[in-house]
This record gives sequence, structure tokens and C-alpha cells, in this order.
Amino acid sequence: MTDKLKVAFCGTPDFAVPSLNKLIERGYQLTVFTQPDRPKGRNNKLVAPPVKEIALKNNIPVFQFEKIRSDEGVRTLKKFAPDLMVTAAFGQILSQENLDIPPLGCINVHASLLPKYRGAAPIQWSIIDGEEYTGVTTMMTDIGLDTGDILLKEKVKIGEDENCEELFNRLSLIGADLLVRTIDELLAGTLPRIKQDANQATRCAMLKKETGKIDFRMTSQQIHNLVRGTYSWPCAHAYMDDELVKIWVTKKVDTDYDYNKDAEPGMCVIANPKIGLFIKTGDGIIEVKELQFQGSKRMDAKSLLLGKKLQDRKFI
Repeated sequence: MTDKLKVAFCGTPDFAVPSLNKLIERGYQLTVFTQPDRPKGRNNKLVAPPVKEIALKNNIPVFQFEKIRSDEGVRTLKKFAPDLMVTAAFGQILSQENLDIPPLGCINVHASLLPKYRGAAPIQWSIIDGEEYTGVTTMMTDIGLDTGDILLKEKVKIGEDENCEELFNRLSLIGADLLVRTIDELLAGTLPRIKQDANQATRCAMLKKETGKIDFRMTSQQIHNLVRGTYSWPCAHAYMDDELVKIWVTKKVDTDYDYNKDAEPGMCVIANPKIGLFIKTGDGIIEVKELQFQGSKRMDAKSLLLGKKLQDRKFI
């Protein structure tokens, strides 16, 4: 009986919440494994992962091991004796001992079209790399890094101005629907399993603060992709007179504006509170719609230019 299915759900951030909610709606017997509470903010106050908050609201047992593959983690998982494991942005590596416990295996909800973008931050890198499409893949987890058999996929087009947070939210909902479809087909015995082609695989690394540093010698499209892909962390940024400036929102523009086409990349070639802020790039100009100077609040460019002169100043 599917309503008696015992599922160990392993997930941590907001991306995993819709998947957990779908399993709750199904009435499965659940136990949640998530990352430990982490300090956040200026006061370093411990904050619970979003998945934990949802689980506790629904009276679902929660376990927070630094490593689920530890002896204690394995013992706890064995005691629950799940029929199936599900992982969604869990942030930990499972051991073979973990994977051998559920007889139905472990399904992972991964935010890319595998075998492309294995690893961390696939949503961000798909935008940074200028991909036209991405999606969600459910896969049968093995001990490799996103190397297991592909189960189901859902492909989506990335919006021209869509940032990674917006895409993150959209894919989390798609992933939840894809997960329950996957479980239904698994239980019905109709679920396909396709070996990944390792020759087509790509890897993506975790983002670092320096990932967001803008090189204005790049094309306008590349800069626009970087700004959208690093929103809101680590956030695209540049420097002006040694002052860090976060670039929050940009817009690609036509190049028929009247500006100094011989200006160096990074130069503010148009900085007018009525027109906006336009910066020279490697192949033209890009409009900065929202930015934030160090020690100041985030502002739209036109408002900022009412009190700050940037014409012919340079970002590096």
C-alpha cells in the first residue's frame, strides 16, 4: 500500500521544501534528515534549515547529523527501516551503507538535465554559462557524484532576464511534481532507468565570493548572465576607487545610444538620472538597473544618480 510507504527524506534548503510537501500530501510515513542548524546574520543566531521547519510543523521526526554516513547516522536510518530514500539538495554525500538500507533504493531530485551540470550549484552555473534550457532530473542515487541512472526529466527554458533565485523557485516546484511521478512509476514497475553517458557529463563547482567579480572586458551577455547567476549570493560586483559595488540587476540594450565608443571597458559612459546608468563592456554597453555601494542600501540606478555623479568614472 502506497499510503504505508516509509520514506526517509534528506533535504536542507528551500529547494527541497516543495518535494517534502508533496510527500506529506501523499500520507507517506516520513522521517527527515537534514543539515544541522547553522549560525546566520550579524548575531550568528542558529537558524534551522527550511526542511526542518516544515517537518516539525507536520510532526515528522527530524535528525541532523553532520554526516549521515557516520555510525550514528547509519544506525538511525536502519532503525527507521525506510522502503525508499529521497534526497533533494541535501548537501551531504551518502555512503554505500546508507544506500543499501532502503530496498527500493534512493531517488535524487537534481536541478539540471543530467549528465550536464553534475555537482553543486547547477542552477547558478546554467545561467552563468548562458544555457538556453535547463530542467530537473530524477535519478537513482549511487556512490558517485550525480552519476546514477536517469529516471525522469523535465526540460524548461531559462528566461532572458530570469535570475537564479527565480529559476530556483520554479525548478523546486517542477522537481516536486517530477518526484511524485517518479515514485508512482517506481511502485507501478514502469519506471525507466537510463545509464548516464559519462562522455556528455559536465561538472559544476560551488560558487565562491570571487565568482561574482565582473570583468567588464567580457561581452554584455556574459556580464548579464553573471549578474543573474550570482544573485543574491555571492552577488556580482566590481570596484570603484577601491570601494566594493554590488551589481544587482542589469539589462541588455541596443548599442545605438550616443556614447563614447572608444571608452575602456568598465567606464560609465552614460550616467544620467533621467536616462540611467550604462557601462562600457567588451562588445558594447550594458545598463545597470540596481546597484549598491559599500555601506549604502541597494538602489535603482536612476535614484542613485540623483545624488551621486558617476559619469566617466570607471568600474574595475
